[in-house]
Amino acid sequence: MRSIWNGAVSFGLISIPIKLVNATENHSVAFRQIHIEDGSRIRHRKVCEVEDREVTTAEIGRAYEDADGTMIPITDEDLASLPIPTARTIEIVAFVPAYRIDPLQMDAAYYLAANGVPAAKPYTLLREALRRSHKVAVAKFALRGRERLGMLRVVDDVIVMHGLLWPDEIRAPDGVAPEAGVTVRSKELDLADVLMETLGEVDLADLHDDYREAVEELVAAKASGGEAPSAPVADRTGRKVIDLMSALENSVRQARVARGEAGSADVGADADADVKPLRRTAARKRSEAASEPPPSRKKPARKTAAKTTAAGGAAKKTATKTVAKKAASEAKKSAPRRRASA
Repeated sequence: MRSIWNGAVSFGLISIPIKLVNATENHSVAFRQIHIEDGSRIRHRKVCEVEDREVTTAEIGRAYEDADGTMIPITDEDLASLPIPTARTIEIVAFVPAYRIDPLQMDAAYYLAANGVPAAKPYTLLREALRRSHKVAVAKFALRGRERLGMLRVVDDVIVMHGLLWPDEIRAPDGVAPEAGVTVRSKELDLADVLMETLGEVDLADLHDDYREAVEELVAAKASGGEAPSAPVADRTGRKVIDLMSALENSVRQARVARGEAGSADVGADADADVKPLRRTAARKRSEAASEPPPSRKKPARKTAAKTTAAGGAAKKTATKTVAKKAASEAKKSAPRRRASA
């Protein structure tokens, strides 16, 4: 692979000569602009506004346009003499856990290749240090006329550098999220969990670009004078989403059919047919139990009150009997005294 940049990785006082190699490639089908009437190429020519003539690449430089329209020429020598240490060096500034890097900052990826035999030892040292620490290196480097941020990590036995956007280049997601107040039911979340589990995982190596393949087939058909392939018209008759629950249940059923987990009867089911509720899982039952209000305590309270009332009545009866017994006892004692006095 051809290198696009030669320099060094600065790791403390250690300097590792490296070559920068593109880690990705674009497989998209390229188109040319043509004149519709005769099919001839449309070319973009670089013309000098003052002389009104086409100029070559050797005659073209760069300049900064000031606010008043003045062009300030900037040469390659001017940029090469800038007082920054990253002109030819990838300067590591910190080592952080990988989760500290926001994926929104990820940009192009590059392989770092050791440049020469003397670079093999320090290259391996940095690679193994990153691997053992489970961290990534944050670095600064200059490429294509600007200083950039980079993240170094280990992939197999190679150090990979991802270009990072500067934090102020990430736009805030203001006004993107749905308005507050939108809620989902626990049953809907349960069905979403079932759908996620049914779809399962995928090996990314098995995925491919269907659009590119279709474009290539189209180009091949036109080149051979054949009929261009047409996309099948999807039959969407009656496939209206009534509510989120039915859409989720239909999605789960279709995913199970795709994975071969459903019978042939389900494959030919009509889109308008009622979807039977899925059997509740233990997690779903727990979720429903947690979402239900606590049972009423009124009946036990009435029972307790009845018991208290009965106990109070019994106590009153016992107290009445006790008073009656005392009164009878006093009457017996006082009877002989009254007879003696008579």
